[in-house]
Amino acid sequence: MKLKIKKNDTVKVIAGDEKGKTGKVIRVIIAENRAVVEGLNLVSKHYKPTAQNTSGRIEKIEAPIHVSNLMLWNEKSKNVAKIGRKLNGEGKNTRFDKRTGEFID
Repeated sequence: MKLKIKKNDTVKVIAGDEKGKTGKVIRVIIAENRAVVEGLNLVSKHYKPTAQNTSGRIEKIEAPIHVSNLMLWNEKSKNVAKIGRKLNGEGKNTRFDKRTGEFID
């Protein structure tokens, strides 16, 4: 299944605790329909002490967000973009903004 969001896209969160915030997609987990967004949905990860690191630590890391809670952010129109797919001039299936009609890739 093709997702409408790819790595390095700028997205806006439309639902959940981080609603209204924007960020860059670090990675997409296709099997789970989730994406990790830079600086959003932070959770505390606890690490046990090891031989190299004698004291444990707690780090804040980004947790995945379901792609249904994300929309692509269009920098030109300063608004979210509804995404569709159609053939471009070269015959390649690419993403486009349904509101403006312009190709995104």
